Amino acid sequence: MLAIYMTIDRFDRLILNELQRNGRVSNQELADAISLSPSPCLRRTRALEESGLIDGYVALLNARKLGLTLMAFIQISMDRHTPDRFAHFEQAVERCPEVLECHLITGQSADYLLKVIVKDMDAYQQFLLQTLTRIDGVSGVHSSFVMKSPVRKTALPLDL
Repeated sequence: MLAIYMTIDRFDRLILNELQRNGRVSNQELADAISLSPSPCLRRTRALEESGLIDGYVALLNARKLGLTLMAFIQISMDRHTPDRFAHFEQAVERCPEVLECHLITGQSADYLLKVIVKDMDAYQQFLLQTLTRIDGVSGVHSSFVMKSPVRKTALPLDL
């Protein structure tokens, strides 16, 4: 896969940092925050969107207030390491609303690491037994439950 990187300058970084903090900021507020006039600020923001550097805008919801109180990281081992087996697994977990993230990993005995959120342990057990372990190719499951999340970020470090 060919990686294509866009060169961004100081104003682009400022725009991206501000939008990561508040995706609902108006163009005028954004322009004021980065000391740029509104017209070039809007042009730059649209260019960042069109380039794909900005994937989209979302609302971050409070899971606990929605009754989603149990988060788990699940290591999944596959029975065969073939592209079709991996593709089938990835398509299956993509359809699961409980799965927040799915990562193909290395350096562990597992092949995948999932981040899952559910209402409670009963809901987790149902997800595990009725969905996850029924996906063809899943040969092992190891769950770790989140007790506390002292660091939780969505912003990417742009100043590195």
